[in-house]
Amino acid sequence: MASSSPLAQSPTSDPATHKNAQSSVTCVYQSHIGGCWRSVTVLWTKNMMNYSLILSVDSMESNHHQTCKIELKPWHFWSRKGYKSLQVDGYQLDVYWDFRSAKFAGSPEPCTDYYVALVSDEEVVLLLGDLKKKAYKKTKSRPALHDAFLFYKKEHVFGRKSFSTRASFDHRTKEHDIVVESSTHGPKDPEMWISVDGIVLINIKNLQWKFRGNETITINQQPIQIFWDVYGWLFCDPGSSHGLFIFKPCVTEQETDKDSNSSVHGNGSDCSGESMYYSTAGHSKETQLCLFLYAWKIE
Repeated sequence: MASSSPLAQSPTSDPATHKNAQSSVTCVYQSHIGGCWRSVTVLWTKNMMNYSLILSVDSMESNHHQTCKIELKPWHFWSRKGYKSLQVDGYQLDVYWDFRSAKFAGSPEPCTDYYVALVSDEEVVLLLGDLKKKAYKKTKSRPALHDAFLFYKKEHVFGRKSFSTRASFDHRTKEHDIVVESSTHGPKDPEMWISVDGIVLINIKNLQWKFRGNETITINQQPIQIFWDVYGWLFCDPGSSHGLFIFKPCVTEQETDKDSNSSVHGNGSDCSGESMYYSTAGHSKETQLCLFLYAWKIE
């Protein structure tokens, strides 16, 4: 079956590749819906007027997906809490949300005091936010037998010298604060720092010669490979290009052995009949987050 995975999408198709584009965060989750694992894409955006959320669920019967869009306009208080339904491959999915007390910290994605719940067959198959008790009470649904998990995140951030995001790479620990800082103008040679939770783990000097590269760091005993390309910061007009940072967990030999055993023995989660997994890699608990950070410099 052909896949519409966001990993295969061209960066130029993203709305944030233009100078006047809005900030955006794209998160792709694996969620167990209708007996199969499916990709659920959550796109958060922010512009000068309002925030918005687009939730898309992939269909297994075609290359299309069903979408629910939520506009969080500041002058429409009623839009901050609501409910919508959509149909995917014959299954009814219900989306509930409550942003009335949501707090934002620069990112289009709220940081606290909100929930977004995706419900299928009286199960909450995807739950975002920290108001989990309110979400279960409102939806009158039970937690899903199979927890959804995040495996891909892409964020477009605008700034002058500092670019920040948050991510957890192993689904078991809290999110980490990731900050990229740079000094590309002035009497000194260009320099760049990458820190996690306030600790500088990578410091690149003479950036004009090392504008592309990669290094491996360790977060909670998990090796993370970081790739960077900041050619646009140094050699393009301000605002016309971005720096790209990719944070990718390294697969250990132990995890490779687990994946091999799972492929041989299976895990009993296949769809019956003619249906198949939409994603061949999404059902493993060892699947880890890959983070793409697009850092746009503004003057």
